[in-house]
Amino acid sequence: MPDVFSPAKRSEVMSRIRSTGNAATELRLVALLRAGKITGWRRHLSLGMPHPSTGEKPRRRPRVRPDFVFRQQRVVVFVDGCFWHGCPRHATRPRQNRQFWDDKIARNRQRDRLVTRQLRKSGWTVLRLWECALAKKRQSQTLGRLRRALQSVERGL
Repeated sequence: MPDVFSPAKRSEVMSRIRSTGNAATELRLVALLRAGKITGWRRHLSLGMPHPSTGEKPRRRPRVRPDFVFRQQRVVVFVDGCFWHGCPRHATRPRQNRQFWDDKIARNRQRDRLVTRQLRKSGWTVLRLWECALAKKRQSQTLGRLRRALQSVERGL
């Protein structure tokens, strides 16, 4: 079915739609953290990142907002959606407008790598979890991964 809007009008319409984020996925991780008695985290805390070329912190508001931040241990956790970030196991490729979606997901993955690299250069430990890692059958593995990341930082490894 053809689009009823011109590309410019479609872009304008879509730009007005605001995302509600990955709230359900994050709430599953909140429940997992609470069940595992892991404390000390905050959600969506803005972090200042140095500029990639100069190393200076930006003057404007920081743009990196990890899903979970453990400030004391300097650990950040991102929960990446299987579709939006191209999970090798569970990502699907839409049939319609395939090139657009392939490019979009590639840009997301490239941005993820850049953010991870910059945060690590700034002294943060970065943990990226796939959405599928929060499924019931994989929760114990995920909890173990979180605990190991937090403990290795506490021990100074």
